[in-house]
Amino acid sequence: MRVSLFAPLAELHGVLHQESPPTIKKRQTMVRKMVRKTARRTSRLLFSLALGLGVGLWLMPAVLVPGGAGESGAARAASIDTAAPYALLLDTATNTELLAIDPARRIPTASMSKMMTLYMVFEALADGRIGLDDTITVSRNASATGGSRMFIEPLSQVTVEDLIRGVAVQSGNDASVALAEGLMGSEETFAKAITERAKQLGMTGSTFVNATGLPDPDHYSTPRDLALLAVRLVEDFPQYYHYFGELEFTHNNITQSNRNPLLFENLGADGIKTGHTSEAGYALTATAVRDGRRLVLVIGGLDSTLARSQEARRLIRWGQQEFAIYEPIPSGMMLGSQSVYLGEAQDVPIITAAPIITTIRLGDQDAYEYVVIAPNYLPAPIKQGQEIGRLEMRRDGALIASVPVIAGQAVPRSGVLRRLSQRAQALLRHLVVH
Repeated sequence: MRVSLFAPLAELHGVLHQESPPTIKKRQTMVRKMVRKTARRTSRLLFSLALGLGVGLWLMPAVLVPGGAGESGAARAASIDTAAPYALLLDTATNTELLAIDPARRIPTASMSKMMTLYMVFEALADGRIGLDDTITVSRNASATGGSRMFIEPLSQVTVEDLIRGVAVQSGNDASVALAEGLMGSEETFAKAITERAKQLGMTGSTFVNATGLPDPDHYSTPRDLALLAVRLVEDFPQYYHYFGELEFTHNNITQSNRNPLLFENLGADGIKTGHTSEAGYALTATAVRDGRRLVLVIGGLDSTLARSQEARRLIRWGQQEFAIYEPIPSGMMLGSQSVYLGEAQDVPIITAAPIITTIRLGDQDAYEYVVIAPNYLPAPIKQGQEIGRLEMRRDGALIASVPVIAGQAVPRSGVLRRLSQRAQALLRHLVVH
């Protein structure tokens, strides 16, 4: 059975060329009816054929490669030997993990837990619930807490600011408990609150049962969670973060130095917290800023303070010297054009809606490829700025970063006769190919 797509057009041609034409108004009405009839019949036929042949006229995905060489932060971490059983090195400017060794591992946090304790204190300060000059009466329970200490006396009045320094600089367990009791009445209540708040921050692998990090099988975190917490402390409380970088503090005529070894190196380190227990080994969460890049390092499980200091210094220096922020694709970059279906124009320019910015190892620029993911044909009408796909930055098939691509100009829907012609051409192209 032969089917003519153009039979209605033949009828239309006859109407327009009758020897005795009807009135102008009647002729226009007949023309409009024929055009609508043609459009309906052609559309139904094309749609039926497309379904029968399993063809999508514009929904088939296309992959265009504009040149060879991911969301940021998805970069595959590089490798370097380290004595630490777990390590995470993060560039916060691009949220890129430069090194990731067992970053989701459940670990005893030791005193690195005190970052969460101080997050709660800083939040209370920012909310106005407490003030730096407010005093807390130190309980006998807090004063008697073992481990590293600020050496606060029982029943003494100590300012919130001094207790903060006692935690951030001296790693005082007694100061941590005093703050927990001062804020929420008991350490147990405080621990429940910080666990809940940690989950809200995205620390889904963390649970706290005390304010100090003293050993407990139900008290743990992950390197990735601790890195996230360090970033949040820097970003959420810039007015209080400086306490982590103070080199020493004196209380009760006892001067203690900050336990973070990187603060005494020429690395741009400005915090954040050490930790040590027999279960956790020697651990450290640290940050350092150089040339506008802030790196966050989490390591642990080391067997000595010397090993912790050496590994932390080496890994931070490696991250600073071997990597750089890279912007291969600026916002508004013209990537080419994409075919348009049923539009006044045959194609539309596509541009990036945002830049791709990531951190890469120096010399690796040519190891990346850039791929546009978009439909083969874009149906009109298309608005200027309409998202039509994504540009992906990949390495060895792994997604590194991606940004939306948008239409660089508007393309109106074509008129009826032009759409008929375009539909017919699309069908013929398919029939020729298949």
